[in-house]
Amino acid sequence: MANKNVPKATLQRYPVYLKALRKLANSGVERIMSKELSNVVSIEPTTIRRDFSFLGNLGKQGYGYDVNKLIEIFNQQLGLDFDEKIILVGAGNMGRALMKYNKWNHVVGEITCAFDISPDRQGVRFGIPVYDLKDLEEKIPQGCRIAILTANVDIQQTVDRMVAAGIVGIVDFTHEHFQVPKGVAIKTVDVVSSIQELVFETNSLKD
Repeated sequence: MANKNVPKATLQRYPVYLKALRKLANSGVERIMSKELSNVVSIEPTTIRRDFSFLGNLGKQGYGYDVNKLIEIFNQQLGLDFDEKIILVGAGNMGRALMKYNKWNHVVGEITCAFDISPDRQGVRFGIPVYDLKDLEEKIPQGCRIAILTANVDIQQTVDRMVAAGIVGIVDFTHEHFQVPKGVAIKTVDVVSSIQELVFETNSLKD
C-alpha cells in the first residue's frame, strides 16, 4: 500500500519517472540504478531514492530497481492508463501537426486513427489511418475513451456522435461552444489565450 502522505513535490515527479521508465522498458532495459535514472530524468539520485521510498522498499543495494515492477507500482499510484487509444477528429493543419508529433506512446497512449470529412485528407498520414468521419462509429477502436477535437464544422453533432460511441474525455482545440452530458470531461486548449496571458505576465515583470 502506497504511503498516503507523499509530499506534493514528490507526486509531481512521479509522472516524470513513469514516462522515463516506460521508454526504458520499451528499449529493453530491465533494471536500473538510481544514478542511471538520474541521468535520464535530471533529478538527483538522493531525491529519486527518497521519492521511491514513499512507495515501499522497491530496490536492492547493488542491484537497482526492477523497471517493470516500478512501472506497475507507479501505474497503481497514479491511477492512470498509459496505453490509451486516442482518436483525432479533424485532420486539417492542426490535426496533421498533432499526428506528426504523435509521441505520446509509452507515456499516455497514442493517436491510433483520425477522422475527417474531406476526401483529400483521408488515407494514411504519418503512419496513422485517417477515415471518413461518416465511418466514426464503425472505425473507432474498441475501448477508446479519449478524443482530440480539431474539426471546424458540425461541432455539436460530431461531439454527440463521439459521446454515443464511448468517448468520455475530449481535448478541444475548436474554440467553439458545445455541450456534453454529465460524466464527459473537456480539456480546452487555447493557444491564443495562453500567449495573451504570457504577454501580460512578461509585461508585469517590467514594472
